Amino acid sequence: MATRPRVGFQGDRGAYSEQAARQLMGTAIEPVPCATFDEVFEGVQGGAFERGVVPIENSLAGSIHRNYDLLLRHDLCIVGECNLRVSHCLIVHPGVSLDEVRRVYSHPQALAQCEHSLATLAGVEVIAAADTAGSVRFVKEQGWRDAAAIASAEAAALYDMAVLRRGMEDEPHNYTRFLLLAREAQPPTADAKTSLAFAGRNEPGLLFRCLSAFALRDIDLTKIESRPIRGVPWEYVFYLDFSGSLADERCQRAVDQLRELATFVRVFGSYPRARPTWTDAETAD
Repeated sequence: MATRPRVGFQGDRGAYSEQAARQLMGTAIEPVPCATFDEVFEGVQGGAFERGVVPIENSLAGSIHRNYDLLLRHDLCIVGECNLRVSHCLIVHPGVSLDEVRRVYSHPQALAQCEHSLATLAGVEVIAAADTAGSVRFVKEQGWRDAAAIASAEAAALYDMAVLRRGMEDEPHNYTRFLLLAREAQPPTADAKTSLAFAGRNEPGLLFRCLSAFALRDIDLTKIESRPIRGVPWEYVFYLDFSGSLADERCQRAVDQLRELATFVRVFGSYPRARPTWTDAETAD
Protein backbone atom coordinates (compact mmCIF):
# COMPACT_ATOMS: atom_id res chain seq x y z
CA MET A 1 0.00 0.00 0.00
CA ALA A 2 1.46 3.34 -1.07
CA THR A 3 2.15 5.83 1.69
CA ARG A 4 0.37 9.15 1.57
CA PRO A 5 2.64 12.16 0.95
CA ARG A 6 3.29 14.23 4.05
CA VAL A 7 2.34 17.88 3.55
CA GLY A 8 3.38 20.48 6.11
CA PHE A 9 1.22 23.52 6.87
CA GLN A 10 1.23 26.22 9.54
CA GLY A 11 -1.55 26.05 12.11
CA ASP A 12 -3.75 23.48 13.80
CA ARG A 13 -5.92 20.91 12.08
CA GLY A 14 -8.83 22.69 10.43
CA ALA A 15 -6.71 25.68 9.35
CA TYR A 16 -7.27 27.29 5.96
CA SER A 17 -3.80 26.09 4.98
CA GLU A 18 -4.96 22.50 5.43
CA GLN A 19 -7.91 23.21 3.12
CA ALA A 20 -5.47 24.65 0.58
CA ALA A 21 -3.29 21.53 0.85
CA ARG A 22 -6.25 19.33 -0.06
CA GLN A 23 -7.25 21.66 -2.87
CA LEU A 24 -3.73 21.45 -4.30
CA MET A 25 -3.00 17.75 -3.75
CA GLY A 26 -6.32 16.01 -3.15
CA THR A 27 -7.49 14.07 -0.12
CA ALA A 28 -4.91 11.27 -0.29
CA ILE A 29 -2.33 13.17 1.77
CA GLU A 30 -1.11 13.25 5.36
CA PRO A 31 -1.46 16.88 6.52
CA VAL A 32 1.11 17.74 9.19
CA PRO A 33 0.42 20.79 11.42
CA CYS A 34 3.40 23.06 12.19
CA ALA A 35 3.66 25.79 14.80
CA THR A 36 5.38 28.28 12.46
CA PHE A 37 5.97 28.98 8.77
CA ASP A 38 9.66 28.38 9.44
CA GLU A 39 8.90 24.78 10.42
CA VAL A 40 7.06 24.22 7.13
CA PHE A 41 10.01 25.44 5.05
CA GLU A 42 12.55 23.55 7.17
CA GLY A 43 10.45 20.38 7.06
CA VAL A 44 10.31 20.37 3.27
CA GLN A 45 13.98 21.26 2.84
CA GLY A 46 15.06 18.64 5.39
CA GLY A 47 12.94 15.87 3.87
CA ALA A 48 10.39 15.51 6.69
CA PHE A 49 7.63 16.57 4.25
CA GLU A 50 7.22 15.84 0.57
CA ARG A 51 5.44 19.16 0.14
CA GLY A 52 4.68 22.33 2.07
CA VAL A 53 1.76 24.73 1.72
CA VAL A 54 2.05 28.39 2.79
CA PRO A 55 -0.08 31.50 2.21
CA ILE A 56 1.63 34.26 0.28
CA GLU A 57 -1.03 36.97 -0.12
CA ASN A 58 -4.64 37.80 0.67
CA SER A 59 -6.95 39.85 -1.51
CA LEU A 60 -7.94 42.07 1.46
CA ALA A 61 -5.01 42.12 3.89
CA GLY A 62 -2.18 41.96 1.34
CA SER A 63 1.11 40.05 1.35
CA ILE A 64 2.39 37.67 4.01
CA HIS A 65 5.86 39.17 4.21
CA ARG A 66 7.32 36.45 6.40
CA ASN A 67 6.87 33.87 3.65
CA TYR A 68 8.50 36.10 1.04
CA ASP A 69 11.55 36.28 3.30
CA LEU A 70 11.52 32.52 3.90
CA LEU A 71 11.36 31.80 0.17
CA LEU A 72 14.68 33.57 -0.26
CA ARG A 73 16.22 31.92 2.81
CA HIS A 74 15.50 28.32 1.76
CA ASP A 75 16.46 26.32 -1.30
CA LEU A 76 12.97 25.27 -2.35
CA CYS A 77 10.89 25.45 -5.51
CA ILE A 78 7.33 26.61 -6.08
CA VAL A 79 5.47 23.82 -7.91
CA GLY A 80 1.86 24.97 -7.60
CA GLU A 81 -0.57 27.60 -6.36
CA CYS A 82 -4.25 27.90 -5.51
CA ASN A 83 -6.68 30.69 -4.66
CA LEU A 84 -8.77 29.64 -1.67
CA ARG A 85 -12.06 31.38 -0.93
CA VAL A 86 -11.84 32.36 2.75
CA SER A 87 -15.10 32.70 4.66
CA HIS A 88 -14.68 33.48 8.35
CA CYS A 89 -17.06 32.44 11.11
CA LEU A 90 -17.49 33.67 14.68
CA ILE A 91 -17.15 30.45 16.68
CA VAL A 92 -18.16 29.83 20.30
CA HIS A 93 -19.10 27.06 22.72
CA PRO A 94 -22.54 25.57 21.95
CA GLY A 95 -25.29 27.60 23.55
CA VAL A 96 -23.30 30.84 23.91
CA SER A 97 -25.09 33.98 22.70
CA LEU A 98 -23.51 37.03 21.08
CA ASP A 99 -24.08 39.30 24.09
CA GLU A 100 -21.98 36.93 26.24
CA VAL A 101 -18.86 37.34 24.06
CA ARG A 102 -16.20 39.67 25.50
CA ARG A 103 -13.04 38.51 23.65
CA VAL A 104 -12.33 37.32 20.10
CA TYR A 105 -9.16 35.41 19.18
CA SER A 106 -7.67 34.72 15.76
CA HIS A 107 -4.65 35.11 13.50
CA PRO A 108 -3.79 38.78 12.74
CA GLN A 109 -4.53 38.29 9.04
CA ALA A 110 -8.00 36.93 9.80
CA LEU A 111 -8.66 39.76 12.24
CA ALA A 112 -7.61 42.29 9.59
CA GLN A 113 -10.01 40.71 7.09
CA CYS A 114 -12.88 41.08 9.61
CA GLU A 115 -11.94 44.51 10.95
CA HIS A 116 -15.23 46.30 10.25
CA SER A 117 -17.40 43.36 11.30
CA LEU A 118 -15.52 43.10 14.59
CA ALA A 119 -15.90 46.84 15.18
CA THR A 120 -19.68 46.38 15.31
CA LEU A 121 -19.34 44.09 18.36
CA ALA A 122 -19.61 46.57 21.22
CA GLY A 123 -17.30 46.03 24.18
CA VAL A 124 -15.45 43.09 22.61
CA GLU A 125 -11.64 42.87 22.89
CA VAL A 126 -9.82 41.60 19.79
CA ILE A 127 -6.77 39.46 20.57
CA ALA A 128 -4.19 38.23 18.03
CA ALA A 129 -3.23 34.55 18.19
CA ALA A 130 -0.97 32.14 16.29
CA ASP A 131 -3.61 30.83 13.87
CA THR A 132 -7.32 30.55 13.18
CA ALA A 133 -8.07 26.89 13.92
CA GLY A 134 -5.73 26.99 16.92
CA SER A 135 -7.83 29.81 18.35
CA VAL A 136 -10.92 27.58 18.20
CA ARG A 137 -9.06 24.78 19.94
CA PHE A 138 -7.75 27.22 22.58
CA VAL A 139 -11.19 28.66 23.39
CA LYS A 140 -12.60 25.13 23.63
CA GLU A 141 -9.81 23.83 25.87
CA GLN A 142 -10.08 26.82 28.21
CA GLY A 143 -13.82 26.33 28.51
CA TRP A 144 -14.35 30.08 28.10
CA ARG A 145 -17.99 30.94 27.42
CA ASP A 146 -17.19 34.66 27.14
CA ALA A 147 -14.67 34.15 24.32
CA ALA A 148 -14.98 33.43 20.61
CA ALA A 149 -12.65 32.64 17.71
CA ILE A 150 -12.56 33.66 14.05
CA ALA A 151 -11.96 30.62 11.84
CA SER A 152 -13.57 28.36 9.25
CA ALA A 153 -16.79 26.38 9.60
CA GLU A 154 -14.63 23.26 9.15
CA ALA A 155 -12.62 24.19 12.25
CA ALA A 156 -15.83 24.64 14.24
CA ALA A 157 -17.02 21.18 13.22
CA LEU A 158 -13.63 19.59 13.91
CA TYR A 159 -13.57 20.88 17.50
CA ASP A 160 -17.32 20.41 18.17
CA MET A 161 -17.92 24.15 18.54
CA ALA A 162 -20.81 26.28 17.30
CA VAL A 163 -20.91 28.88 14.52
CA LEU A 164 -22.48 32.00 15.96
CA ARG A 165 -22.17 34.17 12.86
CA ARG A 166 -21.02 33.41 9.30
CA GLY A 167 -19.50 35.73 6.71
CA MET A 168 -17.47 37.82 9.17
CA GLU A 169 -15.06 38.92 6.43
CA ASP A 170 -15.57 42.56 5.38
CA GLU A 171 -15.47 41.76 1.67
CA PRO A 172 -17.24 38.66 0.32
CA HIS A 173 -14.64 38.22 -2.43
CA ASN A 174 -11.97 37.28 0.11
CA TYR A 175 -9.28 34.99 -1.30
CA THR A 176 -5.91 33.80 -0.08
CA ARG A 177 -3.27 32.65 -2.53
CA PHE A 178 -1.30 29.63 -1.34
CA LEU A 179 1.98 28.24 -2.71
CA LEU A 180 2.93 24.57 -2.95
CA LEU A 181 6.61 24.02 -2.10
CA ALA A 182 8.91 21.14 -3.03
CA ARG A 183 12.61 20.34 -3.05
CA GLU A 184 12.73 19.90 -6.83
CA ALA A 185 11.11 21.82 -9.67
CA GLN A 186 8.26 20.33 -11.69
CA PRO A 187 7.98 22.14 -15.03
CA PRO A 188 4.31 22.79 -15.87
CA THR A 189 2.66 21.45 -19.00
CA ALA A 190 -0.29 23.87 -19.09
CA ASP A 191 -0.94 27.58 -18.48
CA ALA A 192 1.95 28.66 -16.25
CA LYS A 193 3.23 31.34 -13.94
CA THR A 194 6.85 31.97 -12.90
CA SER A 195 8.12 33.51 -9.66
CA LEU A 196 11.56 35.01 -9.04
CA ALA A 197 13.46 37.52 -6.94
CA PHE A 198 16.08 40.03 -8.03
CA ALA A 199 18.19 42.87 -6.67
CA GLY A 200 20.54 45.42 -8.16
CA ARG A 201 22.61 48.51 -7.53
CA ASN A 202 20.63 51.44 -6.15
CA GLU A 203 20.81 53.73 -9.16
CA PRO A 204 18.28 55.81 -11.14
CA GLY A 205 16.18 53.85 -13.60
CA LEU A 206 17.30 50.37 -12.50
CA LEU A 207 13.83 49.07 -11.69
CA PHE A 208 12.44 50.52 -14.93
CA ARG A 209 15.14 48.81 -16.99
CA CYS A 210 14.64 45.49 -15.19
CA LEU A 211 10.90 45.49 -15.72
CA SER A 212 11.28 46.57 -19.33
CA ALA A 213 12.81 43.15 -20.07
CA PHE A 214 9.29 41.80 -19.66
CA ALA A 215 7.32 44.75 -21.06
CA LEU A 216 9.23 44.70 -24.35
CA ARG A 217 8.17 41.07 -24.81
CA ASP A 218 4.51 41.63 -23.80
CA ILE A 219 4.88 39.42 -20.75
CA ASP A 220 2.19 40.08 -18.15
CA LEU A 221 3.56 40.90 -14.68
CA THR A 222 1.00 39.63 -12.18
CA LYS A 223 2.71 40.68 -8.92
CA ILE A 224 5.65 42.74 -7.72
CA GLU A 225 6.70 43.00 -4.09
CA SER A 226 9.72 44.61 -2.43
CA ARG A 227 11.37 43.51 0.81
CA PRO A 228 14.30 45.18 2.62
CA ILE A 229 17.72 43.54 2.49
CA ARG A 230 18.81 42.72 6.02
CA GLY A 231 21.89 44.65 7.12
CA VAL A 232 21.75 47.09 4.20
CA PRO A 233 19.43 50.01 5.03
CA TRP A 234 17.19 51.21 2.18
CA GLU A 235 18.23 48.46 -0.20
CA TYR A 236 15.58 46.05 -1.45
CA VAL A 237 14.95 42.67 -3.03
CA PHE A 238 12.12 42.65 -5.56
CA TYR A 239 9.84 39.63 -5.93
CA LEU A 240 8.19 39.20 -9.30
CA ASP A 241 5.48 36.92 -10.70
CA PHE A 242 4.81 36.80 -14.42
CA SER A 243 2.61 34.83 -16.79
CA GLY A 244 4.48 32.11 -18.64
CA SER A 245 7.06 29.40 -18.15
CA LEU A 246 10.83 29.38 -18.53
CA ALA A 247 10.24 26.61 -21.03
CA ASP A 248 8.93 29.43 -23.26
CA GLU A 249 11.85 31.03 -25.14
CA ARG A 250 10.30 34.50 -24.84
CA CYS A 251 10.19 34.23 -21.03
CA GLN A 252 13.68 32.74 -20.84
CA ARG A 253 15.09 35.63 -22.89
CA ALA A 254 13.42 38.13 -20.56
CA VAL A 255 15.01 36.48 -17.52
CA ASP A 256 18.37 36.36 -19.30
CA GLN A 257 18.14 40.10 -19.91
CA LEU A 258 17.20 40.63 -16.27
CA ARG A 259 20.34 38.75 -15.22
CA GLU A 260 22.42 41.19 -17.28
CA LEU A 261 20.88 44.16 -15.46
CA ALA A 262 20.59 42.88 -11.89
CA THR A 263 23.31 41.81 -9.48
CA PHE A 264 21.20 38.94 -8.14
CA VAL A 265 18.42 36.79 -9.66
CA ARG A 266 16.81 33.75 -8.04
CA VAL A 267 14.10 31.82 -9.90
CA PHE A 268 11.71 29.99 -7.56
CA GLY A 269 10.08 28.03 -10.34
CA SER A 270 7.51 27.84 -13.11
CA TYR A 271 4.27 26.15 -12.08
CA PRO A 272 0.63 25.72 -13.15
CA ARG A 273 -1.26 28.98 -12.84
CA ALA A 274 -4.31 28.86 -10.57
CA ARG A 275 -7.69 29.39 -12.16
CA PRO A 276 -9.34 32.69 -11.05
CA THR A 277 -12.10 31.11 -8.95
CA TRP A 278 -13.61 34.49 -8.05
CA THR A 279 -15.02 34.80 -11.58
CA ASP A 280 -17.08 31.67 -10.91
CA ALA A 281 -18.40 33.24 -7.70
CA GLU A 282 -19.37 36.42 -9.55
CA THR A 283 -21.18 34.37 -12.18
CA ALA A 284 -23.05 32.49 -9.45
CA ASP A 285 -24.07 35.79 -7.82
